[in-house]
Amino acid sequence: MVDSEAHEKRPPILTSSKQDLSPHIANVGEMKHYLCGCCAAFNNVAITFPIQKVLFRQQLYGIKTRDAVLQLRRDGFRNLYRGILPPLLQKTTTLALMFGLYEDLSCLLRKHVSSPEFATRSVAAVLAGTTEAIFTPLERVQTLLQDHRHHDKFTNTYQAFKALRCHGIREYYRGLVPVLFRNGFSNVLFFGLRGPIKEHLPTATTHSAHLVNDFICGGLLGAMLGILFFPVNVVKTRMQSQIGGEFQSSPKVFQKIWLERDRKLTNLFRGAHLNYHRSLISWGIINATYEFLLKII
Repeated sequence: MVDSEAHEKRPPILTSSKQDLSPHIANVGEMKHYLCGCCAAFNNVAITFPIQKVLFRQQLYGIKTRDAVLQLRRDGFRNLYRGILPPLLQKTTTLALMFGLYEDLSCLLRKHVSSPEFATRSVAAVLAGTTEAIFTPLERVQTLLQDHRHHDKFTNTYQAFKALRCHGIREYYRGLVPVLFRNGFSNVLFFGLRGPIKEHLPTATTHSAHLVNDFICGGLLGAMLGILFFPVNVVKTRMQSQIGGEFQSSPKVFQKIWLERDRKLTNLFRGAHLNYHRSLISWGIINATYEFLLKII
């Protein structure tokens, strides 16, 4: 009798457990685009940070790759990953928002706005990019930590944030205009071209083939956008490497850089080849990781 009663009591307990878990499973499903974007960003930053540091030195000083690498060697291995916390925080957060908000806003706009899908998705991409710009202070601090001229002023993220505090909240958002321009338009192109590019790749029949296609698709887009918006990033880097002083407009800063680099495109795009390869690898990793996680969650 005891065994029979115990056996009769088990099914309701198991059923109740499944019912209790269902809301949590639904919540994970709703947040999966944010989670996948966050993990993809973490994977990318951990792998490509040293390359980004070489590129940063070239954008800031207009020096050759060899000279930038020599600068890092003089700084020592101890300083190689100096400044990784801000981009790690910034990229994991912004890419989570980029993918998550884009999907949520696209769905929301389709329900409430009677416009062509291309228009609603473009607006969603711009809005997602604009929201990402909230975290510009993290990008700002990353710029300061990677600039060797500031090595003696602060040694970590907290000290860099503290150094900007006395200049007011506006100082944290120095370089906001180029960030907004880059985020909005690059998002439109990335989400708008990702599907068509993948459709023109060879048909994937295995999981590994899908992974390769996603890497190629993301890599090609990232490389193209990296070259297209390279001058914008040069202006942003110059603006954000300054602490205090006048807030100059983007055109004025660009004009100054243009004159400093002898009005030559080759000098303006110094470091673009490294940026091309970094973007190829970075966005290949991001897109492949994102799509892979999206399928298994």
